[in-house]
Amino acid sequence: MTTKADRAVNRTGVYLAVLQLVFTLGWTTYVIHLPKLCADVGIAPTTVILILMMDQGIFTITDTAMGMAADRISRLVGRLGVFVGILAAISCAAFIALPYVAGTGPGAKIWLIALIVIWAVTSSALRAPPLTLLGKYRAEPSVPFLAALAMLGYGIAGAVSPYLAVVLRDHDARLPFVLSGAVLLLTALAFSGIERRIAEEAQPERLAPPAKRLGAVPMFLIASMVLLSLGYQLHFNINSAPFYLRFATADNLQWLMPVFWIGFNIAMFPASIVVRHRGGLIVMGAAGLLGAFAIIAAEIAGSLNALIVAQFLAGAAWGCMLMSAVSAALAIGETGAEGKVTGLVFSALALATFARMAAVAGGLQKIPDYAPLVHWAPVACWSVAGAGLLVIAASRLQRGVKQT
Repeated sequence: MTTKADRAVNRTGVYLAVLQLVFTLGWTTYVIHLPKLCADVGIAPTTVILILMMDQGIFTITDTAMGMAADRISRLVGRLGVFVGILAAISCAAFIALPYVAGTGPGAKIWLIALIVIWAVTSSALRAPPLTLLGKYRAEPSVPFLAALAMLGYGIAGAVSPYLAVVLRDHDARLPFVLSGAVLLLTALAFSGIERRIAEEAQPERLAPPAKRLGAVPMFLIASMVLLSLGYQLHFNINSAPFYLRFATADNLQWLMPVFWIGFNIAMFPASIVVRHRGGLIVMGAAGLLGAFAIIAAEIAGSLNALIVAQFLAGAAWGCMLMSAVSAALAIGETGAEGKVTGLVFSALALATFARMAAVAGGLQKIPDYAPLVHWAPVACWSVAGAGLLVIAASRLQRGVKQT
């Protein structure tokens, strides 16, 4: 029988899923239209990738900073909701203004860059801080399921992005920017009510003061997340399309690329049950190794059907890794550093995205001497990080340390 507490937990997870979905779709809208916005103000096409790299560089710093701020602010009930709401309003206003400022012509070049920076800095308040509440207030057994729900929004956005690119590519940017910004703002403003409702149900002793220093395990978790994220970026964003083009035409990519995200979304929920009983580090490690084998299968696939299965399994592995990483970060409740560690997880994602964009900007995948490195680096990243995480998890298990 579903209890009132269970329903409240589910509502929290659904809210976080919607927030991640809307935010990620907004980012996709931005990436699709950025070349046209830059052209309108006279920015060279070759500069677009540098602007995207700048965004990821900002995210790398501000995601952690926002997580640390959330640790401090959340000790006073209601303040975190106000903090997120104010920054969300600034972020959405800057986002909505982008196509209108770009439409004024070359004289708005500096203003466009300034708005992009403001949007990038303030949008970090919509990633780690809302998730921080799960680690601080929710009962630990429910955290993996809630993390899976939250990441479901990220996965759904990834699945629909190829279709969104086709639909929005030749349309005016103003309407999708206004819709994305308005929906995201309304979703973010609901956060204050969510925070108060969660806090009323929480046990006061769960609110530990922010930790001054992180231990070895959280730092190893973040280092592993950088490797895992880099493996995902190289495999999905650089290697996947060429894999499919061995057996299909470019017109079919919009139907084939989402296979990865279907596996991502499906695998997270059964994996969350394992995380609940065995801990996130074990699942991250196992998923890393399984994902490495899936990428090898994709590399050597001899037919489209075999490649689809391999891509589904690779996506499932990435879903398990990301959900487990968020769960493990939020499980560090006794240190009061849930926001900091969760922010570092998102910073790791941004850093890996920056590295992938730098590789693309440098044409690394087109240089014959480096092409094998780009192809096999995801296997190395996932297998090395996965093996290391399993060793750490086994060591903690032997010492009788509570798994995270």
